[in-house]
Amino acid sequence: MTYIEVKFICTPNDEIVNSILSATIAEIGFESFVEDELGTTAYIQKELFDTGKLDEVLGNFPVEAEIIYTYKAIEDRNWNEEWEKNYFQPLIIDDKCIIQSTFHNIPATYEYNIYIDPKMAFGTGHHQTTELMIREILKEDFTGKSVLDMGAGTAILAILASMRGADPITAIDIDKWAYDNAQENLALNKIDNVKVEIGGAELLGSETFDIVLANINRNILLNDIPAYVSVLNSGGFLYMSGFYVEDIPAITEVCNKNGLIFCHNTEKDNWTAVKFKKGI
Repeated sequence: MTYIEVKFICTPNDEIVNSILSATIAEIGFESFVEDELGTTAYIQKELFDTGKLDEVLGNFPVEAEIIYTYKAIEDRNWNEEWEKNYFQPLIIDDKCIIQSTFHNIPATYEYNIYIDPKMAFGTGHHQTTELMIREILKEDFTGKSVLDMGAGTAILAILASMRGADPITAIDIDKWAYDNAQENLALNKIDNVKVEIGGAELLGSETFDIVLANINRNILLNDIPAYVSVLNSGGFLYMSGFYVEDIPAITEVCNKNGLIFCHNTEKDNWTAVKFKKGI
């Protein structure tokens, strides 16, 4: 599969500009982001890349900033090697959970030891939204709970949910690379109770769940919340991330209309994760 690598040079090059940039271009198909000394490098599948859409997004950028970009096609490559050389460092959360790749070789001394070998530069847990969701999973009792992981990516959330006692688990993502990588990472962590499917909310049917995890983006969540609620058991919980603190009112409005009650939210660098409960 061919990807387009887009290098964005941002002025000012600060956390707010880069975070908003990543969230905004995610809505037009970009799926991985790495901040650097000039701005952000992002990746998108070649068939989804549209300079017209990108220029429109940058032309309507919501904060004052100058953003220019260059791009090039990149062929399939050894992403484990790329991450080992450039980006992927072990992530330790609350001294309870470590996320690392097989090339790190750190002793498995934590309560939850997760191995992720990324096929593409996403889903390693280093993005604020993934970390927020991981922290929520570490707080929730998953024992014997059925779980749906929407936008599963590398299946990192499904893996941790399984380690926390969830069963059964369904993980869904629209991307073929994510599907393949999820299968590999499940095997790597010896997880055998996760069913992986390719697609979106249209796959949801008669099977219901005690917990739904959805780390995607604001627009998809706003559109798909009714579908999530339709498969969420009474008294069950919906956890969502992939958006900013200022988006909480819009998310809450749709959730309330669909019978969900706001429980709480957590924040990091203006990104947020929210927890809602379905009324009994």
